[in-house]
Amino acid sequence: MRVSLFTDTLGDVNGVCRFIQNVAEMAERTGRDMEVITSTRLPVPTRSNIYNFTPLVAGAIPKYENLELVLPPLTKILRHLDKHQPDVIHISTPGPMGLIGYIAARMLRVPVLGVYHTDFPAYIDQLFDDHAMTWTARQYMTWFYRPFEAIFTRSTDYAERLVSLGLPRERMTALAPGVDTSVFDRRFRDRSIWSRHSGAEGGDGVVRVLYVGRVSVEKNLPLLNTIWKRAAAKIRAAGAQAQLVIVGDGPYREPMERELAGTGAVFLGFRHGEELSALYASSDLFVFPSVTDTLGQVVMESQASGLPVLVSDVGGPKEVVDHGQTGFVLPADRPDLWVERIVSLVTDTASRRAMGEKAYEAMQALSIERSFEHFWSVHEDAWRTHRFGGRTIISEAGTAIPSGTPRPEASPREELSQSHAGSGNR
Repeated sequence: MRVSLFTDTLGDVNGVCRFIQNVAEMAERTGRDMEVITSTRLPVPTRSNIYNFTPLVAGAIPKYENLELVLPPLTKILRHLDKHQPDVIHISTPGPMGLIGYIAARMLRVPVLGVYHTDFPAYIDQLFDDHAMTWTARQYMTWFYRPFEAIFTRSTDYAERLVSLGLPRERMTALAPGVDTSVFDRRFRDRSIWSRHSGAEGGDGVVRVLYVGRVSVEKNLPLLNTIWKRAAAKIRAAGAQAQLVIVGDGPYREPMERELAGTGAVFLGFRHGEELSALYASSDLFVFPSVTDTLGQVVMESQASGLPVLVSDVGGPKEVVDHGQTGFVLPADRPDLWVERIVSLVTDTASRRAMGEKAYEAMQALSIERSFEHFWSVHEDAWRTHRFGGRTIISEAGTAIPSGTPRPEASPREELSQSHAGSGNR
């Protein structure tokens, strides 16, 4: 089986990119025939199965200047697909690249699957506060995802939201969550890292409360402002020392820095590779108040690094937190409870470390290998169903063997080749 995965985001710093990069690595490592196709001006990982087509036009997204909107080279991408001849198309994002993936799937007459990674209607509602724009986003997402053979959700919570968009529940699959524990792990702990960051200096007595992600209002960061100002005052009154460390960037960074001036908050911007791993592992507590995340990859990364976590009770992150054991799931409308938990965990070292130990242990079972195998098996099922009508027989060894006659493939593939030839002659 050959899979072509289309994504509009691969060079950015976010959980979606990390997931796709992990999938590409796992496919290469396990010998699966899967390619990742994108179009961006940003640098992307160098792998034999990653193809980045130079955009025809590219520009910044309004209110998201650090992200880009591009016009990909359609003809070049279709010619590439004609050579690869995928059996399944996977679409990770509903942007221009996703649309090209859908066009290719229709031309090849192969099944198309996708992941609902990002709740764009919720993001637009938070960023623009415009009901018409939110309604339009909901309509677009419904139109875009409705033809998919299977729709991965990053959590069971978001399956209900997709049903509310009018998408069929029977096509939804909650993707097994996974984190790369070789990259996010306690062994990267290095408290000396703080001396290398201006504003983050301090001895071992300073407790670091970490946030990693986009610095934007749709991550519910205005709530974090409120929480941290109250918590910082109580921590100081208790004779303890703590810093709020913000890793990431975005349109809300400047107003957030002004709002939290003098409260012990430091902003480090984007961090990558082992430095990011060390920042996780060298912190003490992770706070993630988002109510729009479909999963929250950073929540798993922080737990794998040995940190207890605080997340909201809205969205997907709560599903990877064992309340009271690896962290706390807190009401999004109760800042007083967030303040209480932050203060108690900052001032109670033994409880904080015990909870961090349980978080670390819990993530060892959520490997990226496990997540990838689930991801791949769903694509195989869609491919078999498409080619053999879904009928299988079970061998004596207990494996499923497709029966029936494969559907003819030559005609649609010839159609794609002819379209490329026609495009090239214009």
